[in-house]
Formats: sequence, structure tokens, C-alpha cells
Amino acid sequence: MIGQYPFTIFNFHSDRGGKTINYQVAYLLQRLLIKQTKSRSGHCNDNALVETKNGSVIRKNMGWQHINQNLADQVNAYYRSFFNPYFNYHRPCGFPTIAVDEKGKRHKVYKTYQVPHEALKKIPDARKYLKSGVTFDQLDTIAYQHSDNEFVQPRL
Repeated sequence: MIGQYPFTIFNFHSDRGGKTINYQVAYLLQRLLIKQTKSRSGHCNDNALVETKNGSVIRKNMGWQHINQNLADQVNAYYRSFFNPYFNYHRPCGFPTIAVDEKGKRHKVYKTYQVPHEALKKIPDARKYLKSGVTFDQLDTIAYQHSDNEFVQPRL
């Protein structure tokens, strides 16, 4: 899965709960020199973004059922060939800006909606975040191979 990301991963955030920390993942991250941060215990809102994304994206697509181990290869193929490219290159996401009201309270305001691929390209000096050997021309080829509507059409 890490190989599917076109950029260098330097941080991985996870829930602090003992039931959710996967020690194999923690070992892999340590071996790859990827920093792992964890939510603060007793602060249930720390994972609000993750839980929202989990509910609005993953659960709507995959459901709540247990996925049998003998289906893992098929699920991985689905994520690799459809789900991940769709979300990275064809599904707009909201990107917040922080607005401060007259009382000094900070609010997130969502005015910018774009696909993650386009958002990544707009980061100043974005090329330095790409993995070695990956270019925006390569990513653009993937992104513009199909229109957003064409990508979601059933393929035979």
C-alpha cells in the first residue's frame, strides 16, 4: 500500500486505543523511518477527521461487514485499480481555511474543493515531496486518462 503513494510519507497518525494499534504496522513504520503520532488519550475529538472520513468514505463504499481473509486479494485489487485512483484523481475534497471571528474564535471555512492530486500540485515547491522517480507528468497522465464521469462508468 505504501508503494501506491506518489509522495514520501514522513508521518502516520493513529488512534491511541490499545485495540487499534497494530504492532506490525508500528514495526514497519519504525523500519521505514516514518514517525508515528497517536491521539491524546481522553480527547475523543482528536480522531474526528479520521472517523468522519472513515464513515463518509470507507464505510459507505465497503460497508460494516467483516471482510473474509480469502477475499483480501480481491479487495486489494479493487482499492488499487479503482478506489484509490478515484479518490486521489477524481473525487473533490474540501480543504479548510481558518477564519477568526470578532471574538477571536477560530472556525474552519470550506471554500476550496478540489481533488487531492490538484491540491498537491498547488503546494509551493511540491516536487520536493514526491518520491524519487515520480513526476507530476506521470501523475497527470493517470489523472487525465479519464474524465471524472468516465472513470466511474462501469467497465467491461
